[in-house]
Amino acid sequence: MALPAQKTDGADLLLARHPSPSVTTGWAGEAQTYARARLQSMGAPQRRDEYWKFTNPALLIDPETRAAVLETDKVPVFDAVDRLKMVFVDGKFSAELSDDLSLEGVEIEHLSDAMSKDIHWVREVFGVLEARGQTPVARPMAALNTAVAQDGLVIRATAEVSRPISMIYIHQDDSSDAVIHHAIRVEEGASLTILENGPAAARFNKVMEIEVADRAAFNHVRAQGRDHERKATTHMFAVLGEESQLKSFTLTVNGVLTRNEAVIEFKGDNASAHVAGAAAGDGDFHHDDTVFVTHDAVNCESRQVFKKVLRNGATGVFQGKILVKADAQKTDGYQISQGLLLDDDSQFLAKPELEIYADDVACSHGSTCGAVDETALFYLTSRGVPRSEAQDMLVLAFLDEAIQEIEDDALADDIRARLQAWMARRRG
Repeated sequence: MALPAQKTDGADLLLARHPSPSVTTGWAGEAQTYARARLQSMGAPQRRDEYWKFTNPALLIDPETRAAVLETDKVPVFDAVDRLKMVFVDGKFSAELSDDLSLEGVEIEHLSDAMSKDIHWVREVFGVLEARGQTPVARPMAALNTAVAQDGLVIRATAEVSRPISMIYIHQDDSSDAVIHHAIRVEEGASLTILENGPAAARFNKVMEIEVADRAAFNHVRAQGRDHERKATTHMFAVLGEESQLKSFTLTVNGVLTRNEAVIEFKGDNASAHVAGAAAGDGDFHHDDTVFVTHDAVNCESRQVFKKVLRNGATGVFQGKILVKADAQKTDGYQISQGLLLDDDSQFLAKPELEIYADDVACSHGSTCGAVDETALFYLTSRGVPRSEAQDMLVLAFLDEAIQEIEDDALADDIRARLQAWMARRRG
């Protein structure tokens, strides 16, 4: 059946915004050509699509975009962490601002360098995991990314990496439209931590493909904030091997439109994946977490914990699915999404799903939405805590279940401090 004109025209608009890739031959050229064909066959996202009905993709498709660059004197996120810094300015890697790419236990290359080589391990990851993640739900913005990406990092961890790799995204051009694609492989027995922070661009499209081998561990902590007018769509595609572990946490404050998608597939037994997020929005803030976890192995654990605090007309969206295939016995799947509304103008929209074909599983999901507990608020104010500060204390306590999913306690404390400072600024 032919696609509606809106979807085909939208796909053409998306592709026209970005220059054609410089590598057009070899495996990389084939991968990007295939991604372009995927995008054209599925069309651009539209509000009538099942998984876009809560989020209007128009801001992601419009030919023009603009977001004011905000100056800030505050200390950057993760600044106190001993880390290897990889800096991108409006979507372009900056070697001058970045640390040397050498670090024991890990190989790091620029994406364009890896794509120019005839033989490279990344050909088994780049575009491959993203293509797998297009079934059963189409993800056209991820296909666009693979089709046009020329910037990003290729990372292969071969041992326990002692320092986190920190990707810092700087926004300088108020009309920048950035595309970044990272491909990551964590080899058997290795471990790697990735940190991400910064507004990146006026409009940002990022894909991260992650292959976690047997008995390997991958940790990911991300902070999205500062420039409020920015628009962003991000995707994480991960495949987990036997006894592997994945933990990912995202903090989001500010942003007129942010959509974070996570697509996780268990292919090895006895693995675990925890995906969590804390969002705090004020005003014309729209934040969408869309998660799809596929259990296709025995005795695996997945955990989704998402909390959103909203006020002054802000909107929070959560769409989460756990799919348990017939052979995925002894699956432990947990999903919780909660919205805390600080006024009557904000809204929290949730679509939790379970689809189970195995009979020996323990799966649950829950979604709630409500206001601040007036009894707890009265208790604090009756003991001399100003009402606004008491409300912030309850908000932090509400978000803390998601923050506790962070593996590193120091990073978790940094995130708590950032949230507390953001709320104090809003309190004025």
